[in-house]
Order: sequence, then structure tokens, then C-alpha cells
Amino acid sequence: MRKLFRIAPVLAVLALGAAFIRPDIPVEELKPKYAPPPSQFMSLDGMEVHYRDEGEGPALVLLHGTGASLHTWDGWVEALADSFRVVRLDLPGFGLTGPNPAHDYRIATYVDFLEHFVGRLGLERFSLAGNSLGGHIAWRYALAHPQRVEKLILIDPAGAPDDAPDPFVFKLARTPVANRLLTVVTPRSLMEKSLREVYADDAKVTPALVDRYYELSLREGNRAAFVARARTVEPNRFDQIAYVRAPTLILWGKQDVWIPVATARRFTERLPHAVLVTYPDAGHVPMEERPARTAADARRFLTARP
Repeated sequence: MRKLFRIAPVLAVLALGAAFIRPDIPVEELKPKYAPPPSQFMSLDGMEVHYRDEGEGPALVLLHGTGASLHTWDGWVEALADSFRVVRLDLPGFGLTGPNPAHDYRIATYVDFLEHFVGRLGLERFSLAGNSLGGHIAWRYALAHPQRVEKLILIDPAGAPDDAPDPFVFKLARTPVANRLLTVVTPRSLMEKSLREVYADDAKVTPALVDRYYELSLREGNRAAFVARARTVEPNRFDQIAYVRAPTLILWGKQDVWIPVATARRFTERLPHAVLVTYPDAGHVPMEERPARTAADARRFLTARP
């Protein structure tokens, strides 16, 4: 009886979750909607990497955050492709690229992957921008490959110690039993809740936006990859950020509840060539929530003389 009492809550969660079981969506079913031209696919490191390469001019590579995709940069591409060659991609574990076959989601592995990717495109020197997880990858890449990065843009980047509580969906991904359920039980309302957390303006969390994030999260293998990434324990390398030599622009939404704006101070204090711009009406993804304003600030930074 005691054993039954202990497992009763788990059984209750399983029973409730059964109503929200969602099967994976095969990538070929998602391509017509999310990979029309100019989307391309590159065979790399055992994956078919979804990317777009648009515009002409100095190269700018864009890295999205956890749970996002290259579509998070639509507004920036519209604003910047007249003057820059803008390259964006779905990182391993997300979007149409899908899971890393080695199930390795360490930042160091992402850095190596990015080096392989830009090498295949023939990019010898470029500017690099990243949001959240993508920001963490970006500054670690700038450390590992300083000869490649001309300028660096970090948008609410991860990788600095902070005291903010983990977002609810990350807590689920790190909780035994719950994280297994998360790979098959995915209510659309959970995605909407997460988007309302990362956006400052709830009115911008439209059904179409929720659909995009939700449907791409159901791409076969992505939910298991999200859990694996959330459970990955990263060594603290933040003390090394002082060795980044690229001029750096830091953009931060003041209403970010995932990585609070107070963390921006840690970046600006450590980075020797950093400028900080904040947005009072934006959350964790200001480049998506306020694309025109953030892209204009990025343009000024990228075209300024050193």
C-alpha cells in the first residue's frame, strides 16, 4: 500500500497527460510550411541543416535561442538584407534541423558545429549575432575563433551566472518522470505560456506565432533534444569572456524575466569593447518583439568605423 501511495501522484500525472499526447511530426510534413525558398539544407555532421543565405554585402551570421528557429530573425533579415549577406540557421536540436545524432548539446559542441557550418559556406570573416542560447554560443565562438569574428552582437545572452529562477518549462525538463512526459505530452498551452513569458507585450503573442513555435517543437526528435539540452551541465567559462576582442553590442529587453537585465551589467563589466542598449518595452527576444528598432541599432553598430 505504501508503494502504491508513493506512485499515485505519478499515475495521476500520467492519466492527465494522456489527454495531451502529441506524436512527433515528420520533418517532410513541416518543410512546405516552414522551408519555402530561400530555405536550403546542408548535409553536415550527420544532420540536414536548415538555413537561409540572403542579401549581399558583409556577412552577418544569426543564431537563435532555445526552442526557437531561424524564423525568429525574419524582421532583421527584412531590415538588413539590403546591405548585408545575412545567414541564419536552425541550430541542432531545434527547428527543421532536428536532433544531433550524437545527442551532444554542450556549448563546445555547438561552437565546433558552427565552425564547420561557416567553413562549408566559405565565410572567413563575419559578424556574429546570437540571442539567449545563441548568444552563449556566439561569445564562446568569438573566444575560440577570434580571427573569424569581426563584430559581435549579444541579445539577452546566456552564459553568465545569475540568480533568476529557472523558467517553468526548463524545470520540467530537468525533473525525473516529468521530463519523459515532456517528450510526448505537449499541450499547446505550455508553448503559449512560455511565449507570454519571453514577450513583454502579450498582444504580440498571436495564434500564428504560437503555431510556429509549437509545430516546430513537434518536429521528430526535437522534444527529446530539448530535454537533453536542458539537462546538460555546462562548466562556468564566464571568466574567460574578458578575452573576447571583437567590438561588442549588447541588446537587452528590460522586461526579460528569463535572464534579467541586471545580468547585462556582468557582460558590460567583463567585455573590454562592449556597448549596451536596453529596450523598456521588450522581453527576452527583443529582435523578434521589436525587430525594426533592434535592427536599426544593429545596423548603426555594424557600419560604424572601429
